[in-house]
Amino acid sequence: MQSVGLILLTLGAILFMGFATDELGRRTRLPRVTLLLIFGVLIGPSVFNLLPEISFQWLPLVTDMALLMVGFLLGERLSFSKLSENGRYVFFISVTEALVTCVSVTLGLWLLGLPMGVAILLGAIAAASAPAATLDVIEELKFVDTLEGIVAVDDAWGLILFGFALALVELAVGVSPHNGLFFSGLKEVGGSILLGFCVGAPMAFLTGRIRPGSPTQVEALALVFICGGLAEMLGVSFLLAALSMGATVANLAKHHEQPFHAIENIERPFLILIFVLAGAALHLGSLWELGLIGLVYMFCRILGKLLGCYLSARTIRAPMSIQRWMGLALTPQAGVAMGMALIAADRFPAHSTLILPVVVGTTVIFELLGPVATRCAVLNAQEKE
Repeated sequence: MQSVGLILLTLGAILFMGFATDELGRRTRLPRVTLLLIFGVLIGPSVFNLLPEISFQWLPLVTDMALLMVGFLLGERLSFSKLSENGRYVFFISVTEALVTCVSVTLGLWLLGLPMGVAILLGAIAAASAPAATLDVIEELKFVDTLEGIVAVDDAWGLILFGFALALVELAVGVSPHNGLFFSGLKEVGGSILLGFCVGAPMAFLTGRIRPGSPTQVEALALVFICGGLAEMLGVSFLLAALSMGATVANLAKHHEQPFHAIENIERPFLILIFVLAGAALHLGSLWELGLIGLVYMFCRILGKLLGCYLSARTIRAPMSIQRWMGLALTPQAGVAMGMALIAADRFPAHSTLILPVVVGTTVIFELLGPVATRCAVLNAQEKE
């Protein structure tokens, strides 16, 4: 009974203090993800060691539950109506800059001496951006219309690349039982998309029937968790399956206009727990030791965003403001990258001391400096209009 009481007390304290930290970020304009990570570091074993050991046993489960919701919500951005509204530049630029960023970070870290598997995983993680941080600072302007569209789908391409990266690394280290990269990647990505569609199609029809207008929280959460459970049992990516399910619902559900609000209303507490516990799991000694790796990761990620956006925008003859400034505007990185890092660390424990410190440390920096870079890009693009 004491352990149950300790769990409840710790959970309540983390949520309450996480909420207070989150509110501080809202009122001071400081990056909320950064504040939550710092709060986690302070209460973790690296500083004050206030958390009981049992707390870290929750992290995989809490992470999976939160990322299922995040993936489902990201799927909404892949509706055909939203993609068509965002202009002809969005698809080509977003895909190209994600691929170039992934390749740039992978090559940079591999040349630095990291194992190829770790370099590939970090390269896929680097492709993701931070839509919330980006949208916080942009203003209404032609350049921003395209930027909104790109950040809306950026994390989706990052998740797809991450799915292929997991399959590739599992094959390389002998975790995957299959004999070929094609079959392994097909199962990881294609199987996830198929599962998401199979669960999402009936969800699109059934949700909102009991209470017309929008689905209930119970309906939405039940189906999201069923999708995640089936993905784990079938050995496919639960994150991609949730993304596919969200996209299916967004494109097929015609009888209600806001099918995702039920998940949005409950997602935040889980994300607070993820960031606080991820910060608590970080060992500051590892962070300092990986300083050069972090610098190379940041440099190659920024280079990839700049080069990918410039080359793709120039190829399709986009306006000069998009060619010059779009890449800089995409530098923020936060929640989805953190979730992918936690999944990679859980899937490959031998590499967790490399992956987590790099992503956590650079996330703090990208969350502090990224919005400034986005603001600078938007203002300069506005001057060129």
